[in-house]
Amino acid sequence: MRFSVLASGSGGNICYIETAKSKILIDAGLSCRELIRRLESIKVRSDHLDALVITHEHSDHIKGAGPIARRFDIPVYINGPTLKRSLRTLGNISRPVSVHTGQSLTINDILIETFTKCHDAVDPMGLIISSNGVRLGLVTDLGRSTRLVENRLKECHALIIEFNHDQVMLEQGPYPLALKRRIKGPEGHLSNKQAGELLKAVSHENLSQVTLAHLSEQNNLQEKALQAAKEALAECGLDNTEILISSQGQPMSLVEIK
Repeated sequence: MRFSVLASGSGGNICYIETAKSKILIDAGLSCRELIRRLESIKVRSDHLDALVITHEHSDHIKGAGPIARRFDIPVYINGPTLKRSLRTLGNISRPVSVHTGQSLTINDILIETFTKCHDAVDPMGLIISSNGVRLGLVTDLGRSTRLVENRLKECHALIIEFNHDQVMLEQGPYPLALKRRIKGPEGHLSNKQAGELLKAVSHENLSQVTLAHLSEQNNLQEKALQAAKEALAECGLDNTEILISSQGQPMSLVEIK
């Protein structure tokens, strides 16, 4: 299994995952044109996509979903409440596939396990993507961890996990008070400290890679997020686990899960 975080942050979120028999997108939060451009930059043809999975209805996750699904006739996997809330942005989708949160999906040789998470959306989903014994956990846009989230992530070989903000930078930064409260709240976004605690809770000796995602451009620094992740992994004796950092402006190179 290989993956690339094509974009991550409040300006748009997309993750591309491929196996020997499947090519899928998780969310589509950039314009159709930019999404295609970023796929081309990692040498992936958009007309070869097998599926698009939507985690929740916020615009930074669905902005380009309708256009790219229509252009390439891609099936869109989405739960009912999210679809209902997204209709104005998505427009007409010819191949919606109804998902119930907690359900497992099979797309060719990929198994996707869905689970509920805490975020201020109508029915947000976390995901475990697995194929041929390799498991990738994807959990961003998370206000707080739960026992369910930790149980789902514990056996993953790679994680894409939110390190959204540094608490001091957020508190001292320019955001309005209401937005700060929303971000810090139980249905907002994880701080570096919270993400580090989650990482410690789910780490194990077979965790080979961790990708830090959804870093705030206003309220975080890569070095702060990286330090929090390093400290968490070190406490678990995992100094050799590879740490990658995704960004808003540029796609990651394709990463093979070891």
